[in-house]
Amino acid sequence: MKKTPNQMLIIFGASGDLTSRKLIPAIYNLFKGGHLSKNFCVLGVSRSNMTDEEFRTKAILESPFLQKENSKEDPQTMQAFAEQFHYQDLGNDYDHSYDLLANRIASLNEQHGTSGNYIFYLSTPPSLYEVIAKNLSEAGLSKEKDGFRRLIVEKPFGYDLESAKTLNDALHHYFDEKQVYRIDHYLGKETVQNLLVTRFSNSIFEPLWNRRYIHHVEITNAETVGVEKRGGYYDKSGALRDMFQSHLLQIVSLLVMEPPISSDAEEIRDEKVKALKSLRIMKSDEEIVKNTLRGQYVKTEIDGKTVKGYREEEGVNPESTTETYAAIKFFVDNWRWKGVPFYVRTGKAMPTKVTEAVIHFKTPHHEVFMSQDAYRKDNKLIIRIQPDEGILIKFGVKVPGLGFHVEQANMEFYYSDLESAQVMDAYERLLLDAMQGDTTLYARADEVEAAWRFVDPILKCWENNPAVNTYGYSVGTWGPRNSDELIEDSFGWRNPGDLLTDETGFCILC
Repeated sequence: MKKTPNQMLIIFGASGDLTSRKLIPAIYNLFKGGHLSKNFCVLGVSRSNMTDEEFRTKAILESPFLQKENSKEDPQTMQAFAEQFHYQDLGNDYDHSYDLLANRIASLNEQHGTSGNYIFYLSTPPSLYEVIAKNLSEAGLSKEKDGFRRLIVEKPFGYDLESAKTLNDALHHYFDEKQVYRIDHYLGKETVQNLLVTRFSNSIFEPLWNRRYIHHVEITNAETVGVEKRGGYYDKSGALRDMFQSHLLQIVSLLVMEPPISSDAEEIRDEKVKALKSLRIMKSDEEIVKNTLRGQYVKTEIDGKTVKGYREEEGVNPESTTETYAAIKFFVDNWRWKGVPFYVRTGKAMPTKVTEAVIHFKTPHHEVFMSQDAYRKDNKLIIRIQPDEGILIKFGVKVPGLGFHVEQANMEFYYSDLESAQVMDAYERLLLDAMQGDTTLYARADEVEAAWRFVDPILKCWENNPAVNTYGYSVGTWGPRNSDELIEDSFGWRNPGDLLTDETGFCILC
């Protein structure tokens, strides 16, 4: 097993929710799996006043996210893991005390033998990215004179194209592009990565992966929960910024991209950028209104109980038109995909939690069994990203008996069926890649800007054009009925699980 190089992980925002809920459990699993070098340590940095021991106790020994694992391990194992963690208080903000931080890093580097290799993980609001990068640079912590320096930043990376460019320029002033790792946890999911293998290592798929054989492509991201306690943030963001611009366009780029020359990280990222640049940008409001739809879940009666709508959520404007559901139809302007419609939707408060990409193949040109209704259903390749990660193929088979009665059959594979395989959590995978210096699953600056360039006109139209409605949908349904109008020229949305009847579809803009 190849271990990571000697290194130190410095986490800004170490007392926050992301660190305790995702990062430390991921580090623990990498530690338990034997992936980390013996010369490894973590320095937590935030504005809370804690000692090393207090940080270890809170973040590890008493962490509710590690209690389950803690009960399985002997105290010595957990203590050994905890002793790799240290803490540094930055005072009242993230704009001071970097000389003290630099001295602490140098001391821990000598103590743990981390070879001057540092990863700075910014688990903070995006407004602090430039501030932290600037101070790290001024403290001499960005120069790779005696080891590597890497900067991991969380999404959202920008609020629109202009802010994304501004942030890229700001970070490039203090760190080189090759040092910046923009994390998108969706790319850490095993099935997202498997898109590349499914396409480029199987001769039964790649020759068919074009406009000659594919009728349309559909991507669905559905969550059963509403915005919960994120109302204040979400009301300024919405589904288009929160999910589509980042996670879902990453999936689109992997489906659309041309074969890279090799599996080298930059070769793959080059093709992803080309794919995003080939998306047809909607330039007129008329085109955007015709090909997009936004919705918002509303107060609903379910089994005699009232479930509150988006506008009743904490931190949300009672007259908000922010979308919790977005559906978009678009095209890709290149030879491979010319004329093939792509349909992407994302929504909260839906019947089931699922993310999947569906490739709908065209029906045969000569339909021998065209009288059979079941056969008229298209062949599908379904790539399930979450949950129950796996791949499903739907195809027609003859029903036993006289005559040619055709029904659809399934051929499926689930990662859970591989007893010997351990599927890493997304943050485990991405942290390990950053530690190894593998940028394949991280977004590059031009990739981020290409995604924003496609989304920006839609956002501006939605925010400024009074002709754009926000349609209501009941909690526990697949969004406004109006969304079927986007996909009416094909076979309709594929709705995994039980479909509840939605009696809404009314405009709630007013």
